[in-house]
Amino acid sequence: MSLDPADSDERLDVRDVDGEPFGVIMSALDELADDESLLLVNSFEPEPLYDVLEDRGFTYEATNPEQGLWQVKIERA
Repeated sequence: MSLDPADSDERLDVRDVDGEPFGVIMSALDELADDESLLLVNSFEPEPLYDVLEDRGFTYEATNPEQGLWQVKIERA
């Protein structure tokens, strides 16, 4: 199953980020309005991010539609 990018307000593909993408992801989340969502695209499941999201008041839905592709839809709880 794949998430539809059109269902998210913002899209962030971190597969090409040079180095650790955590700071880029946090900046994108800080810029989200309360009613907006972010579709995070990554080459691996960002499991360490999930606890951070929950601690910061976000919910998420992760899918792995194909080998080497993870999509995580992130919204404020």
